[in-house]
This record gives sequence, structure tokens and C-alpha cells, in this order.
Amino acid sequence: EAAARGMRPTLAGRDANKLRPLADELQLPLQAFALDDAAGVAAKLEGCALALNCAGPFSQTAGPMIEACLMSRTHYLDITGEIDVIEGAAAQNEAAAAAGVVLLPAVGFDVAPTDCLAALLAAKAPSATHLELAFNTPLETSPGTTKSIVETIPRGGRVRRGGKLVRVPHAWRAKEIPFADATRWAATVPWGDVASAYYSTGIGDIEVYLGIPKKQIASLRWLRWIAPLVGVGFLQRLWKNHITRTVRGPSAAQRRKTKAQLWGRVTDGSNTLAEATIETPNAYTLTVQAAVAAVERVLATPPAAGFQTPSRAFGADFVLQFPDVTLHWRHGEANC
Repeated sequence: EAAARGMRPTLAGRDANKLRPLADELQLPLQAFALDDAAGVAAKLEGCALALNCAGPFSQTAGPMIEACLMSRTHYLDITGEIDVIEGAAAQNEAAAAAGVVLLPAVGFDVAPTDCLAALLAAKAPSATHLELAFNTPLETSPGTTKSIVETIPRGGRVRRGGKLVRVPHAWRAKEIPFADATRWAATVPWGDVASAYYSTGIGDIEVYLGIPKKQIASLRWLRWIAPLVGVGFLQRLWKNHITRTVRGPSAAQRRKTKAQLWGRVTDGSNTLAEATIETPNAYTLTVQAAVAAVERVLATPPAAGFQTPSRAFGADFVLQFPDVTLHWRHGEANC
């Protein structure tokens, strides 16, 4: 997509052999390096205005890349949906601002569209104290996303209360969510918006829900009992190796036929102040669209240096520019 828009990115990763076919097909430069030496990575980034990290799990790649980007004064973007990665970037705000570097994690489906939805809702209801977000993506996850989920299981769920991150059991709360296309059951998950939406809206109480069939919610709650076991190092390695061998993600045909559904609501703790839904293309297509658009915008007109979220960097309507994205207000104003 970036090459189709006239950009000439350098493809980078640990294994040149895996990258070479794509680099040859698109006639793009290629670099191969590991992330175990931040100074070495910084040297590789010299002369690069921006780095887009697409290598998950981001718990393993974001920290070294951010450190290297601060050294080389390279803007950093990624497509994470991991709470700790977003919080880690936020913790580097002062260092990034001093270096003139933009740190903008989560510019893919996780969390650009929900972050924009949160900001739109907050703008309609400045007095809101509670934010609920939900999403439904019926497609199989990619290997990197699946590994990220495996890493989060031992940590349990998380929500935000009074501005603080709070640990809760898996599937702590469950309820029916009125998405644009159908009402579905959903349960709380430790998703990136628990981190990012706080910085975008200032709302202190945040919960994020994932659409899950009601029968599967009970199964998800069993994770409460096996979570400590899943955290054992060698079991994590075995599970991730199995994911590498078996998980391929959805096909192009599956992606074309699928849409993602988002829902959000802000309240004052008891009364609904604003509520809306957004329908988007499938999560993979939207990730490509949003990430490439974010790269273009940062290169053309960088937002303020330091930590940013998608809606803070580009405005709450950022996600509405993409094809087949529809916003429906249930409280607020006309649909678009």
C-alpha cells in the first residue's frame, strides 16, 4: 500500500530471506538486523525520518525500537493493541519531546478507530466520567496478534478506574452490545484503548468489550484458573511456536467479505450522555489504510513531538476518511 502511494520505504526485519521476496517484488531497499542492541538499531535508522513497527508481539519489539528512535531522532509509529506498550510509549513523552520525536503507537485497527470513536463521544459530552467501548471482528487473528493475546492471559483483565489501571478477572463483565448490524454479547478484555482512550479523552473510568458468543464467555472465564500456568516460560514458548506453525490469519477472500463493528458510550456514571457506532472494513484492511495514512501525515505535517494517540495527532475524524467507514449516532447528531 505504501509503495502504491508512491512511497519508497526500506523494509527491515530480523530475517532478510523472509523479506527479500517482497523487497524484490516492489523493488524496495532491504535491511536486516536484530533488536538486541539499541545503539546498533539507531545506526541503522540514521537518515530515516520515520519507523513504522509492524512486528508483534510488540511487548518484545516496541521498547528497543523506541529507544533506538530516540537515539536517532526518528519518529516512531506502530500497530500495537497492547496496554503496556502504549503506557511504555506514554512514559517516554518527555524524552521524545526533548528529542523532537513523535511517539505514536497503535495506528492500526488497534486502536485508531476506537480511539477516534472515544474522542468523538467525549467531544459531545465533555462532562462524561465513564467510557465504554466495544468491537466485534469475526476474522481469525494473525500470528503476531495471537501471540500478543497469549502473553496477556497470565496478567488477567484490565480496566481503568479513577484514571488508574486496575486488574480484574478475565471476562470480568459481560453484556449485550447494540452494534450497528446486530446486538451481540460481549465481555471485557484488556485492550489497548484502556490505555490510549484515557490520554485522548481524560475520562478516568474506561472498559473495553469484545464481541463473544454467550456460550464462549463461560469458557473465557476459565482462564482465571489457568492463567498462572499459562505464564510459565516454557509453556509460553511452546504455545507461541505452535502459533507460528499453525496460525496463518484470514485469506484475502475472507477479508473482503467481512466488516468490523465498533460501539461506544459515555455516561456520567448513571445516565447516557452520548452513544455511537462505527462500521469499518475488516481489521486487516483498516490497519493498512490507517497506518499508511498516519505515516503520510506525520511525514507531511508532524504533530507535536512526544507521545501521541491517533485522535490527538490527527483529529477525532481521522478514521472517517477511509472507504466504507460509517458513523451512526444514537445520541448526539446526524449520522455520516
